[in-house]
Amino acid sequence: MTDQTRLDEILAQLDAGQDAALTRLLEFLRIPSISTDPAHRGDVRDAAKWLCSELESLGFEAKIHDTPGHPMVVAHSAPGDARPLLFYGHYDVQPVDPLELWDRPPFEPEIQETDDGKVIRGRGASDDKGQLMTFVEAFRAWKAVHGSLPSDLVLLFEGEEESGSPSLQPFLSEHAEDLRASLAMICDTGLYADGRPAITTQLRGLVGEEVIIRAADRDLHSGSFGGLAANPVMILAQALGALKDGDGRVVLPGFYDGVEDLDEDLARDWQALGFDAADFLGRVGLSEPIGEKGCTPLEMVWNRPTAEINGIAGGYAGEGFKTVLPAEARAKVSFRLTGTQDPQKIRDAFRAHIRRFVPADCRVEFHEHGGGPASVMDVSDPAFAAAKQALTEEWGREAAFIGAGGSIPIAGDFKEILGMDSMLIGFGRDDDRIHSPNEKYNVESFARGARSWARILASLR
Repeated sequence: MTDQTRLDEILAQLDAGQDAALTRLLEFLRIPSISTDPAHRGDVRDAAKWLCSELESLGFEAKIHDTPGHPMVVAHSAPGDARPLLFYGHYDVQPVDPLELWDRPPFEPEIQETDDGKVIRGRGASDDKGQLMTFVEAFRAWKAVHGSLPSDLVLLFEGEEESGSPSLQPFLSEHAEDLRASLAMICDTGLYADGRPAITTQLRGLVGEEVIIRAADRDLHSGSFGGLAANPVMILAQALGALKDGDGRVVLPGFYDGVEDLDEDLARDWQALGFDAADFLGRVGLSEPIGEKGCTPLEMVWNRPTAEINGIAGGYAGEGFKTVLPAEARAKVSFRLTGTQDPQKIRDAFRAHIRRFVPADCRVEFHEHGGGPASVMDVSDPAFAAAKQALTEEWGREAAFIGAGGSIPIAGDFKEILGMDSMLIGFGRDDDRIHSPNEKYNVESFARGARSWARILASLR
């Protein structure tokens, strides 16, 4: 039997077993595994047990590992001579509030007919239980045809992703030898906006910082003290306003150290996507792109670093008017990083910048709110071209290498702790309403997602 014949049989097996696969997913979705809510601690463990049982039934050696928080599920297939691959997903879900905005109970999932075809409606359908199960169903079909699982697989399914993954880094460090592979597969992303399959090959890093400036020991009358006493809101506004120059570039010393120009091949791929910035902004009531001059819109959201003020507060902002010099002002600022920018150097440079604006008789304090470097994958690894071709064949559209403006810390953790790149492939859609009421996952995404992983597995064996 040829490899292509076996692949065709695996794909046929997935098609024939789709109803049973959907039944399993609905069962999984009924478990309210909300990791942020202590009242659901037992439910999170129940979801881990459900997964562990499913994997054992397929022939994986699976185990639940306790952590200071929620469990990790780790599974292995039999060793062999294939390229070792790690598959990652998370089985915890977001809270469901506000409950009154759901059209049906969030943990009573169902298949619904919509104008866009059939969808799976329920919390966790897209983020990330439905995506995670595309792995599992691909493995199931593979075993049905081959008689055994693909060799040299490691599965890591997390129960804390929606609550900040506090146990993940220590767990990776402690179990590094047991988890290390040559490449990680992450199914927690989506199709490109126009529905074409995509592999995310770079993610921006993040530095989060809160700054508080305090001056007088009370709010002061602006008539009596204005013009003489320090005004923390004014000081903070001046400091934050001076973060960028007139061309939209961040002025912190050394900020662009490690920032690289976009690779020419990627630039051509991104240009071919036909991204329409006006349409993108129009969906949120805007029309004019701003940002760093000389960069395309996609470069600005995927390949260039940023400095953004996420919140600012101080003084009186209620009804009416109160003429005071506030005693305190605060702001939350985030930086998205690219290339090899150093998060700690960025944090230090920001703090030094703010201190230059603060008078000697005022006080400033800083609070760190997370940080991590950017992740850039080595697409010269033949696995990326093989996976791109597999996706193209499944979806009938040329797959694309894309970037992501946000951060997916697990990819950085895999690189830093386990020394391996990640291939981020997902099948979610922009309208899946993840983290919101009435979350859904298209049945097509679920079915073709499993078929996609079967193709990718076949291309890498």
